[in-house]
Amino acid sequence: MASSAIAPNSAPFLKQKELGAALSSFSSSPAFSVQRCKRTVSKKICSVMTPQQSERKPATTGSVKTAMTMTEKIFAKSSEKTHLSPGENVWVNVDVLMTHDVCGPGSFGIFKKEFGENAKVWDREKIVIIPDHYIFTSDERANRNVDILRDFCTEQNIKYFYDIKDLGNFKANPDYKGVCHVALAQEGHCRPGEVLLGTDSHTCTAGAFGQFATGIGNTDAGFVLGTGKSLLKVPPTLKFVMDGEMPDYILAKDLILQIIGEISVAGATYKAMEFVGSTVESLSMEERMTLCNMVVEAGGKNGIVPADSTTYKYLEDKTSVPYEPVFSDAQARFLSEYRFDISKLEPLVAKPHSPDNRALARECRDVKIDRVYIGSCTGGKTEDFLAAAKVFVASVCVSTTNRNFPGRMGHKEGEIYLASPYTAAASALTGYVTDPRDFLQ
Repeated sequence: MASSAIAPNSAPFLKQKELGAALSSFSSSPAFSVQRCKRTVSKKICSVMTPQQSERKPATTGSVKTAMTMTEKIFAKSSEKTHLSPGENVWVNVDVLMTHDVCGPGSFGIFKKEFGENAKVWDREKIVIIPDHYIFTSDERANRNVDILRDFCTEQNIKYFYDIKDLGNFKANPDYKGVCHVALAQEGHCRPGEVLLGTDSHTCTAGAFGQFATGIGNTDAGFVLGTGKSLLKVPPTLKFVMDGEMPDYILAKDLILQIIGEISVAGATYKAMEFVGSTVESLSMEERMTLCNMVVEAGGKNGIVPADSTTYKYLEDKTSVPYEPVFSDAQARFLSEYRFDISKLEPLVAKPHSPDNRALARECRDVKIDRVYIGSCTGGKTEDFLAAAKVFVASVCVSTTNRNFPGRMGHKEGEIYLASPYTAAASALTGYVTDPRDFLQ
């Protein structure tokens, strides 16, 4: 861990509120990661870190006994229950199931084994299939996986199959949709209040739309294909309040790296992570997707952002399916609450070899890099490339991906620094890990 990443004049972390604890006091829980750098806990931090609270629309009402968080409400609605609490196991009705060329063949095999070779899926219009991993390759086994997707979609008459045709020289058919998590949003499959499951750990990206979205395995997916249902445990919810005006040199990637650095890669294990506050409200949908994408790197079950006018405007021309947003009740119980003043945040990176190895980008200025990678499901959206281009106009790797474990991008001894598109682009220009602010004046 990089304790220097949260110096008194730069750390936006305010406090963690445990149930029953006063909001104004600092927690002494072992989970409170500031224990790693006690010197930063001071009156100075308190005096400069208290953001002005924005006026937000009140949450739906509820008594202490019946109040629920967003995630709990979605579980209750999809399981046809009036009230649910964390820890309860329920069968939920799935609104959308997504699979791709890595897990699709295995899921189809399990479906046919359990339901019969000639069985039909529960709803051909609620299944989304996207080849996006094993593409642009001459590997026969990889290409066979994509062929299996095609065969299954033909057999089942799947409505939403986004096929790819390799046209050579890394060119694909113009109507190919690309990375599955981005395509789900762009094609209107993400809707507030719904349940979206996918055979990919970063399915949680879709939580940006105010829905429950999480990754599942092949066996669960095979069962969903046949029944449209999944047995899930209601997760407790962590609340992350982010306020303050977001500096021009900060992106959502910096926000989530700050959070993961604060709570660790195990800090949200099987918990929902709800993101609120004036800073979150100011984010575009693609930036909210970045925020939710990496909750799994903290062990989270799902990430979720309340739907608002930004959400509804994004969905206007993307879906005609009616949806019903839900919001956390005023009396909803959160396991913990974290507060951040984002106006104080500086550009961050996650140093090798863990997403919670947080450091300030300017502290790594002496790290010589060999290449920069801008892409993946967390850093390869349209706005990410535009952000990198903004910096350009003005075997160590800096990457906008979400994981930097040994071997993740090749050799097990390679070093990967996770960063925002701004920081990655600035680093590409200099050849060193670089704070992007000099290029964004």
